[in-house]
Amino acid sequence: MELLVEGCDLVKREESNAEMLKGTLDMMVLRTLVTGDAHGHTIAKVIERTSEDVLEVEQGSLYPALHRLEDRGWVSSYWGLSENNRKAKFYKLTTAGKKQLVHETNRWRQMARAIALVMGEKVLGEKVVTGESEL
Repeated sequence: MELLVEGCDLVKREESNAEMLKGTLDMMVLRTLVTGDAHGHTIAKVIERTSEDVLEVEQGSLYPALHRLEDRGWVSSYWGLSENNRKAKFYKLTTAGKKQLVHETNRWRQMARAIALVMGEKVLGEKVVTGESEL
């Protein structure tokens, strides 16, 4: 899942926002692992199913994200058997990963709120109220 930000004149913010969007997959993977250890295929399917099939996670994006998360110490991995009795690498959320998820979730909510404001939606505390009749 590759997300790009184009046409931004604010160089410092562009880098930060591009990282934010790039980290969205990482955040969703961490969130998925809150419910328990899982292998890559399951992680992808949970994200797809939870998003009501709006999001599709491809292997070419998922596995680099899992490796990145493991390199940062936010997930750990071990070998086990999948539900089909096949050898699979399972990923587990670490304590550092839980802390990172809280941080990223807060950043995501801040970004989503800012975008909602720009789009003309009314923001009541944490709740966004859409003004679809104005479109």
